[in-house]
Amino acid sequence: MKGSVVSITLNGFERETLVAPGTTLLNLLREHQSLTGTRRGCDQGTCGSCTVLVDGKAKLACLIPVETIEGSRVETVENLAVNNELHPLQQAFVEGFATQCGFCTSGMIMAAKGLLSVNSKPTRAEVIQAISGNVCRCTGYESIVDAIMAAAAGMAKPLKKSA
Repeated sequence: MKGSVVSITLNGFERETLVAPGTTLLNLLREHQSLTGTRRGCDQGTCGSCTVLVDGKAKLACLIPVETIEGSRVETVENLAVNNELHPLQQAFVEGFATQCGFCTSGMIMAAKGLLSVNSKPTRAEVIQAISGNVCRCTGYESIVDAIMAAAAGMAKPLKKSA
């Protein structure tokens, strides 16, 4: 079996990995990089549990052959918290009780981050559209949408200047 070396920027770090033909981004993340926050759900692109950002856009990692994203920037949920401080989206999910079993949470958060990176003040309808490819069987979605709206509002507030 012939493999190829694929170079990507993963969570801000350059990575070169030898992969077998047809290796998906999901397999690269979980099996080669030990980044298990990206979930394996349906493996068919219908549940959204494997959502990551590729060059800033929300993508389903289970559908992407790694060879097709040579040179791309990939961001996973593991890259969100900084210095043990939760990202505002993560904090809003916790505070808004937007997780139950937690299986869909990383995919939901990454889909929301993709939206907020291009639209810092989305409407409720835009949030719903952004997460429409992500399935949650526990929460009923209202708390998830509320958490994303709260995070967007909090992230849009200007920082207070200290005296």
